[in-house]
Amino acid sequence: MTSSAALFRGQTPLAVRMRPTSLDEVAGQGHLLRPGSPLVALASSDASAAGSSVILWGPPGTGKTTLAQAIARSSGRRFVELSAITAGVKDVREVMQDALNQRDLYGQSTILFLDEIHRFTKAQQDALLPGVENGWVVLIAATTENPSFSVISPLLSRSLLLTLRPLDDEDLGLLVDRAIDDPRGLAGAVTLEPDARAALIRLASGDARRALTALEAAASVAADDAEDDATPVVTAEHIGQAVDRALLRYDRQGDEHYDVISAFIKSIRGSDVDAAIHYLARMIEAGEDPRFIARRLVISAAEDIGLADPQALQIAVAAADAVAFIGMPEGRIPLAEATAYLATTAKSNAAYNAINAAIADVRAGGFGRVPAHLRDAHYPGAKRLGHGKGYKYPHDSDIGIVAQQYLPDELRGRRYYQPTNHGTERDVSARLEKIRRIVDGQ
Repeated sequence: MTSSAALFRGQTPLAVRMRPTSLDEVAGQGHLLRPGSPLVALASSDASAAGSSVILWGPPGTGKTTLAQAIARSSGRRFVELSAITAGVKDVREVMQDALNQRDLYGQSTILFLDEIHRFTKAQQDALLPGVENGWVVLIAATTENPSFSVISPLLSRSLLLTLRPLDDEDLGLLVDRAIDDPRGLAGAVTLEPDARAALIRLASGDARRALTALEAAASVAADDAEDDATPVVTAEHIGQAVDRALLRYDRQGDEHYDVISAFIKSIRGSDVDAAIHYLARMIEAGEDPRFIARRLVISAAEDIGLADPQALQIAVAAADAVAFIGMPEGRIPLAEATAYLATTAKSNAAYNAINAAIADVRAGGFGRVPAHLRDAHYPGAKRLGHGKGYKYPHDSDIGIVAQQYLPDELRGRRYYQPTNHGTERDVSARLEKIRRIVDGQ
């Protein structure tokens, strides 16, 4: 191993060493760091001044922890960090009491950084409320999950919700270049070829931590390959050796998320099973929530397949249950099974069109009164009003169907469900034609 390679062994990870010490060093998130913004005001305020609690929501590697620590260093406030993975209600209450003492005895305010707040239980989040509401602490909470579903409403209403965006290519390039030259980073011990730099940016997919971790690993590989006394040069091949698989450009909160799921559903609808499986693989490898994929399969089974194959909905629901039961990575198998089944079976959107047409009529005022013979006749006085009078009980008929009006007068004769001739709906279509003739008294 060369002397250069020793720089990359047994030390604090590069991504940690390169964390900014002030907001001026933060790459990206310009929409949150404009002059006068809440984060800038919080960082530049006096240690005894008030500040707004904030919840930072964004994908991994976008700088949530970095922002919290930079604010603490810049403001001179007391900084306390808790992890939702290890902290309990008792820990939260102790922090609150200490913060109150610091404020009353020394006039010093406390920043409480809470990582992964979505993992906190309701009781743990409730324990935060007194300190946040009374200003004992300024809470900076970080989460990768939608706070609307993972943070209690009282805490949301007392905090500013700030959304972090994935870093763009320019931001990632700035971080990589800084890590190469900065004394805290690689301090110029290696050089980076343009193709390797582009590969790092592409593979990072907007995640700064991922870019720096891959750079550090690739630099180590380059150092091992370098001749004695020669400055290691990181190439695209070194990047490929350091990263054992392609890291997809895929943002779970961004356009790629919606583009891929759209292509997935449209491939199923278009009966292209290979394309559907491809997009499923992209979502799985990118870390998409498998519950989200399962929900979309259930919707697809009802919307695009319907009664052309009633089994499709059962298979989609079973896949969703299986994913919830066994988790990932094994959950990919029932997801693939359901995807293949839905893509290759008969299709019909007749039920989907039927409910949409009926809802359109109702919204337009086309609902009318329920026919008297169909109204509830079980409560006292109902029969005196004529409810249920003349109702024909279908089971009394030899064929189980009777001629009778069911729709309101205003919609009599309206047809919502128009079955296709695809799959089992072909049989439904033939049967429905006979049923409607009998019901209409023809």
